[in-house]
Amino acid sequence: MKLGYKAAAEQFGPRDLLAFAIEAEEAGFDSVFVSDHFHPFWHTGGHAPAAPPWLGAATQRTSRVVLGTSVVAPTFRQHPAGVAQAFATLACLAPGRIALGIGSGEPINELPLGLEAWPAVSERFGRLREATDIIKALWDGGFADYNGSYFRLRGARLYDLPELPPALYIAASGEKVAAFAGRSVDGVLATSARGAGFCQDVIFNSAATAAAVAGRDPASLERVVEVKVAYHPDPEKALSETRTWSALDFLHEQTGDPRVLEALAAASSMPGAGRWLLASDAEQHVEQLRPFVEAATHLVLHSPADDQIAFIRRYGREILPRLRRLTG
Repeated sequence: MKLGYKAAAEQFGPRDLLAFAIEAEEAGFDSVFVSDHFHPFWHTGGHAPAAPPWLGAATQRTSRVVLGTSVVAPTFRQHPAGVAQAFATLACLAPGRIALGIGSGEPINELPLGLEAWPAVSERFGRLREATDIIKALWDGGFADYNGSYFRLRGARLYDLPELPPALYIAASGEKVAAFAGRSVDGVLATSARGAGFCQDVIFNSAATAAAVAGRDPASLERVVEVKVAYHPDPEKALSETRTWSALDFLHEQTGDPRVLEALAAASSMPGAGRWLLASDAEQHVEQLRPFVEAATHLVLHSPADDQIAFIRRYGREILPRLRRLTG
């Protein structure tokens, strides 16, 4: 079981995030995963640093943790060959410590760059499949040609490749994409929003079944869950900090404007806490996490706290040792 820290690039700028990554390594986390957005989910106080240059800095300021993305979308605003090149370079800088998590994209990031409308699921999934093929082909070395419905390569080659390619994960919210991940890549990435049972029964089981049918070992698949945790000694503080992320309740809105999501969240009576595990007691919190521990091989813990350094230290002191004892 790996225990990771989520560097939330929607809430903090690049210098703060780098300080958090260094602190997370010192506190005993095994990985640091960063989000990658063009626009954040809210306007006032929002951030959106690019993931690859930030990860490059993190490779030089950390020595042990795995560094990854949750997630990059190599489907519209970023060509998959460019993503493959960037993460191959990162893996040269930090051998064995880079993981590329990819997904099919979100309106908040893709619409501002010129899309007239948010494409149908079939196109988004088709682009993700082709992007995966291209990334893997370029990481294999040599000159690659590719003729897809959405992307092309003409004698493309990466000239700086690591001895070990980055781990490649696909973010899935349903059976179809999870099965594709099981057939194609190193692991599948889910979120805690719909509960541990959904992660296990729908996402991970679909990936494992597809892997077995494809002749792959299902046990070799990394099963990653990004878990949203609001852990604070003061329950009221834990609850209030989740409100920063209340715009997540409106991601179904097909908009690229963070001001719109912010206004919808401000007008809502929702507390914004429904997707977070709220806890002020260590033993209670470990029990909340137990179903995810049993389902996954890698948890990435995301806190909405204003004071991330305090959260990292508290979590490293009070929760990580308990989780390690739980997992043996």
